Amino acid sequence: MRSPEANAELALLLEVAGTPKPGNVDRHRDLPDLRFDHFLAGAVGARDGLELAANGAAIGPAFERAVEGMSAQKGGNTQFGSLLLLVPLVRAARAEVSQPVAEAVVRDTTVSDAAAFYRAFEYVDVAVPDPPAAMAALDVRRGKDAIPALEERGLTLYDVLDRSVPGDDVAREWVRGFDRSFAAAERLAETDGSVSNRTAAVFLSLLAERPDTLVTTRHDGATAQAVTDRAAGLIEEDALETNPAAVESFADDLVARGINPGTTADITAAGLFIALEHGAIEP
Repeated sequence: MRSPEANAELALLLEVAGTPKPGNVDRHRDLPDLRFDHFLAGAVGARDGLELAANGAAIGPAFERAVEGMSAQKGGNTQFGSLLLLVPLVRAARAEVSQPVAEAVVRDTTVSDAAAFYRAFEYVDVAVPDPPAAMAALDVRRGKDAIPALEERGLTLYDVLDRSVPGDDVAREWVRGFDRSFAAAERLAETDGSVSNRTAAVFLSLLAERPDTLVTTRHDGATAQAVTDRAAGLIEEDALETNPAAVESFADDLVARGINPGTTADITAAGLFIALEHGAIEP
């Protein structure tokens, strides 16, 4: 039986191995500066931080350590968002991987956890939307330089992510009980085929239901909506079964245009972890 930290590492590996995942690195596609092997190294590097969470460490330091380890490869940011979901879920596994327990874990975070979260931005560049004017002093892109303002306002990590929800669906998972992550786990359990094929199918279904916030941040809302509409059309025609070439073409097109629905990949990774912990899938 695998430990929670082992299942989290495996979830990261299975996520990147699933194909096709339109716009994302997978075992058949690299991005210009980000390759499949970078993701493999990032998953392995994150293991120490995931183990800290499994052993009961505070969320912030465990996340910071996971990001530090993840960053020890030449591609840069491979799994920052995935780790922000996985670390509290791994911590929840000390009791059970359920929505109520996960909600309790994130609501129990502290100002110190938030400071560690900000320090994690020192390791990799992360695409985030511009904050509201009132939050400029707390822009996560300032990294550790924002910690004094954070401490002055007494904001916990949950508070920070609660204020980030409008433009960040990873933050939305924190304040909405990881609802899409648990829904992804249910879909993985209900889908037939290899875990790799299930991963690709669930990724496409998630992309079809909600515009990806990373695409919105890097491009604009219209681009994100167009990507979702195209994914929804492929889901409606059951293209993974009836016309897989159309899904492959969609994947190639997004890569060529530099459109990366990375938030959808993060939620897919979280769903994989939950499904593994529940014994709903087995590679």
